Amino acid sequence: MTPNLVLNSRRIFLLGCGSALLVTAGCVTTTGPAKVDGATDDTRAALPLVNELRKKHGLSPLSASVPTGRAAAEQAVRMAKANQMSHLIGFGDDYGARMKRNDVPLPAAENIASGQTTVTEAVQAWIDSPKHLQNMLGSYNRVGVAVARSPSTNRTYWAMVLSA
Repeated sequence: MTPNLVLNSRRIFLLGCGSALLVTAGCVTTTGPAKVDGATDDTRAALPLVNELRKKHGLSPLSASVPTGRAAAEQAVRMAKANQMSHLIGFGDDYGARMKRNDVPLPAAENIASGQTTVTEAVQAWIDSPKHLQNMLGSYNRVGVAVARSPSTNRTYWAMVLSA
């Protein structure tokens, strides 16, 4: 192989790698469903319900985001595995570290629920809870909603993450 051909091959390879890195980095801000094994991303089903609520209160709509969806899915799975509805599960659990690990922009808030069979029921439970309602009416731009089932009891665990 001639030196120019090797150099051109390396450039093409590096350009290809750079494109792959750009695509991967771009995934953080796309609005497709978040993927976490054991969870179902229900953001698309929850979004019209939450945005209708916000509209009634004169607030701008939220949009779906992969980081908030991924953080919600992670929390739903964690609760389902522990069979416990809690923001913090286990010694040393750290909400801020979880948000950072999932690239969720701060400030952020988290709503959780358990036992509801549909996303409509979960959103209604949050509307009926003053602190959860306050989160949904907060100064946020993005949202992710996910559900997971306990492997031992089949109980549902829901999580909503809202962020700036």
